[in-house]
Amino acid sequence: MNRQAHPRTDWSGRRIEVTLGNPAHGGACVARFEGRVVFVRHGLPGERVFAHVTEDRGGSYCFADAVDVLEASEDRVEPVCPISGPGGAGCCDLSHASVPAQHRFTAAVVTEQLRRLGGVDREVVVEEVPGGAPDGTLWRTRVRLAVDVAGNPGYRRYRSNEVVTDPACPQIDARAYLGLADRVWQPGAELQVVLDGDGRRHIVEIAPPPVASAARRPGRRGAASRRAAASAPRAEKVIEGPGRVLERVGGREWTLSPTGFWQAHRGAPATYSAVVSEWAQASPGATAWDLYGGVGVFAAALAGQVGPAGQVVSVEASKRAVEDGADALADLGQVSFRQGRVERIVADLPAPEVVVLDPPRAGAGREVVSAVAEAGPRRIVHIGCDPASFGRDVGLYREHGFELADVRAFAAFPSTHHVECIGLFTR
Repeated sequence: MNRQAHPRTDWSGRRIEVTLGNPAHGGACVARFEGRVVFVRHGLPGERVFAHVTEDRGGSYCFADAVDVLEASEDRVEPVCPISGPGGAGCCDLSHASVPAQHRFTAAVVTEQLRRLGGVDREVVVEEVPGGAPDGTLWRTRVRLAVDVAGNPGYRRYRSNEVVTDPACPQIDARAYLGLADRVWQPGAELQVVLDGDGRRHIVEIAPPPVASAARRPGRRGAASRRAAASAPRAEKVIEGPGRVLERVGGREWTLSPTGFWQAHRGAPATYSAVVSEWAQASPGATAWDLYGGVGVFAAALAGQVGPAGQVVSVEASKRAVEDGADALADLGQVSFRQGRVERIVADLPAPEVVVLDPPRAGAGREVVSAVAEAGPRRIVHIGCDPASFGRDVGLYREHGFELADVRAFAAFPSTHHVECIGLFTR
């Protein structure tokens, strides 16, 4: 039976009164008004609010911000971030919720995504990651700031290229921002600011992306061109620091570029590495894969399990990360690095006993999950930073006979809707 199409509607700019329901993926709560679903940000379940419709493309749903709270939840607190909220920066979208409420919010989302996309009915509890302040601030070690057309740094507004030129988000220590507003930066550039393992500040100015004529066009083609330009290599200028960042996990040191990937939460690398070590259970002399391996934090943990007679193969697309990882793990002869895209390399790797993979936000996807499953590992440890893509990957593993033996979720991005999931798969 064909579904009846919803009449073409545009509520953009409309102010509506709604009662908020369950959390939804992306940091909103679900509400209903005049037969349509409204995804409302900056609210909490059970609250009655006036919501301002911010985006409506017609159909059965639209998006809104809670701008006036008529009946507040007991979990509502004074927002810890001064620049987030309706119309503000897109950073701390749960900073109006108590920390326990943030955990319940994200746990509900993970539980729903596992059920809906992964076919797994399991309640999830979101765990704290050590290293931040109790109120969900001061956890971040690195930020990427935008620079507006006048050369002022700040954070982008939610789903916008406009910049809030008040770098005051409390995810990172305020000394990260010292002096940044006192100079004019290259318009359209970005600033990577890092407080490394020794507390030293590093600043890199990243040149604006090249803009082709196609990128100036409206619509999907222009958007695709702009995304491609943003991901292309860009010139980097070291403003402060030696150009090499020092980080530590488990007594081992890594030095890497300030713009290279490292987990944002100061406690995340050690926390995730501990879970990987507990769940991998690689045998002495075995082969292990570390896919999307970065600079080899998980490879180091696996190397201790397989020992000198085993081998750990780390696959990473970034040439710079491979070089930094090889330098850091030069004393571990059982670790080798392969540079390239996982889906192009995985078929040529030796058969593994254990696979660890930490794909980007979009997830591993069907091609990689199929290749991993067909390689026949005994155990798979999968790290995912997006509940929806993690849920989809769970479903793909299950198609290949692997079941989710265990799962843990971590509040690795306090004051935001983001959450990190780690799953153990066996068959």
